[in-house]
Amino acid sequence: MTKPVHITDVVLRDGHQSLIATRMRLEDMLPVCDKLDRVGFWSLEVWGGATFDACVRFLKEDPWERLRQLRAALPNTRLQMLLRGQNLLGYRHYADDVVQAFVEKSADNGIDVFRVFDAMNDVRNIETAIKAVKKTGKHAQGTLCYTTSPVHTVAAFVEQAKTMAAMGCDSIAIKDMAGLLTPFATGELIKALKSEIDLPLFLHSHSTSGLAPLCQLKAIENGVDHIDTAISAFASGTSHPATESMVAALKCTEYDSGLDLELLGEIARYFWVVRKKYHQFESEFTREDVSVQINQVPGGMMSNLANQLKEQGALDRIQDVFAEIPRVREDLGFPPLVTPTSQIVGTQAVMNVLAGSRYKTITNEVKRYLMGHYGKAPAAVDEELRRKAVGSEEVIEVRPADLLPAELDKLRADIGETARSDEDVLTYAMFPDLGKTFLEERNAGTLEPEKLLAPESAGSPAAIGGTPTEFMIDVHGENYQVEINGVGVKGKGKRHFYLTLDGVPHEVVFEALNEYQAEGSSGRKQATQPGHITTGMPGNIVEVLVAVGDTISAGQPVLVTEAMKMEAEVQSTIDGVVSAIHVKKGDRVTPGEVLVEISAD
Repeated sequence: MTKPVHITDVVLRDGHQSLIATRMRLEDMLPVCDKLDRVGFWSLEVWGGATFDACVRFLKEDPWERLRQLRAALPNTRLQMLLRGQNLLGYRHYADDVVQAFVEKSADNGIDVFRVFDAMNDVRNIETAIKAVKKTGKHAQGTLCYTTSPVHTVAAFVEQAKTMAAMGCDSIAIKDMAGLLTPFATGELIKALKSEIDLPLFLHSHSTSGLAPLCQLKAIENGVDHIDTAISAFASGTSHPATESMVAALKCTEYDSGLDLELLGEIARYFWVVRKKYHQFESEFTREDVSVQINQVPGGMMSNLANQLKEQGALDRIQDVFAEIPRVREDLGFPPLVTPTSQIVGTQAVMNVLAGSRYKTITNEVKRYLMGHYGKAPAAVDEELRRKAVGSEEVIEVRPADLLPAELDKLRADIGETARSDEDVLTYAMFPDLGKTFLEERNAGTLEPEKLLAPESAGSPAAIGGTPTEFMIDVHGENYQVEINGVGVKGKGKRHFYLTLDGVPHEVVFEALNEYQAEGSSGRKQATQPGHITTGMPGNIVEVLVAVGDTISAGQPVLVTEAMKMEAEVQSTIDGVVSAIHVKKGDRVTPGEVLVEISAD
């Protein structure tokens, strides 16, 4: 009796999200779609996760147009997306009418399979999305976010799966986003699920710990029906097992997938060339590392966290952040680390490390989490932290979306004629400020994607721009070897360079002296007095909460800033009167600058 294993390939979504910070552009997907369409995958994951955000924030591509073009280019293959339940593709809960509209438009534009999950494994938060998928006639897949903790047991996962089956899910997926599964734990979980639930079972496991191929084999032996893989050019490390390897492993067995290895090889060779184009987003922190069994950082979070710390000038602190993440996670009641809880936990860990004091600044998202606005925490949260964050404010017990009034009509009114379609309204809903700017620039024809650096022709910065200029510098008695390589022009008077310091390359920009202004050189003075309010992390001003002349108290919020996609309040350090405000919404700020001045009473 044969039992062929079905394969979903994730190269067009999770593969590049996990390895190059979700930066692959549509122009690099379309040329190979004909071959992808001929393979015979059960489905291709092409949308959802961070791709919507990256399209709007960095690539300046309309994510809906991306989906439409992929649908046209892949007519014979199911297209799949990852949907965060009530969070959709944003970072908050949306009202039910927005969830219903988003699912309907996603189906209309080409999605066949909706993998729906909730970061807390709170099944109340996927009910509306599952019902909406079923209404469209598409495939609704309920998802178990796999993690380990004292409360995440096999029995608990089986009960969650039973609940999702009763909701009408067409299949169940195990989403092992951090690569925490071990082979024998996988076998035990699959066996337990198959004995209790008569639905197709999918396994999605990242290779972060190096164990995912072994886990997939054990899953297959114990009855799993589908596995997720990635074409080898975007496989392994914090991504997934290589498609070609798993196809070869199952060939001529009862589990043979029937896929063509030669055709897969052609696709892999295409993507190996494409990957070189995105070398600037590669990170040493996306390789396989069994320490993930300790810090539990998922693949997509790993590459994005490294990229974000690099932007903060603090990449050297990443190991400290990895050590802090499990401590924050325990404080918050062991949530699985998957969007948005991975960002909530990860950003708070970064703030704890960079501030030099745990919970000196608490993000608004952590406060909302502790008040129950993301759902029920898997275990008890640290009550001292909850009191510090939210005081005596009420903690909700109901499904968070039950407290949200319908909002689709208001969103339509707010964005007005800037939106040309219902899809545009939903883009605005996902990211109000970012989405509005994107739509305005699109309408004006002024969208500019982030620039890609010239590809490295020989695997090192020295290969670009010819022979490097080499010299030694002395700083306080310490000698450093420096090499500089030009890599192209960026605007008038500006030039990109690789500066290699003691063998470590850094991309820098040099400008003519009369044009130069360093990032953060805003002309603001440095904080020196108790009433000089500053921020602990570089970021952007989201909201100014006070006006000149306002009387305020120590601890009262005066600003809201955004860093690494998370918001945090900046509070007054003293009682007094606001005497000056040096920022406005949208301004870039850096630590140490005076943003607001408070005069003591």
